[in-house]
Amino acid sequence: MIRYALRCAAGHDFESWFASADAYDALAAKGLVSCGCGSTDVTKALMAPKVAAKGNRLSTPTTPIETRIAELRAKVEAEASYVGPRFAEEARRIHASETPETPIYGEANLAEAKALIDDGIAVAPLPFRPRAKAN
Repeated sequence: MIRYALRCAAGHDFESWFASADAYDALAAKGLVSCGCGSTDVTKALMAPKVAAKGNRLSTPTTPIETRIAELRAKVEAEASYVGPRFAEEARRIHASETPETPIYGEANLAEAKALIDDGIAVAPLPFRPRAKAN
């Protein structure tokens, strides 16, 4: 996983996580990286990496973006079901109305995520790794 500081053409700064630098490049080339304002004219901004000292793990959010990610994690974990590596399969079943529409989250590789998007199934990467294990 790699985190990039991004800036849209309207001057909004934001951050997002990507599976790899190549994943970012592929998504950006297709116009799939967008700002909250809707702009897909997005570029990487300068960013200094945050490195914790050995054994010194950050336990509480220290920046506004970390606070927002922590809030998003809490909301997702409270309101959605973790389906683990079955994410692509479950998303397709919901899209096809084979199962009730319910919020889910899990894991999908780049090919699975691209196939879902190509088939018109809306998915988005989360900026954190799940803590839960699928049932």
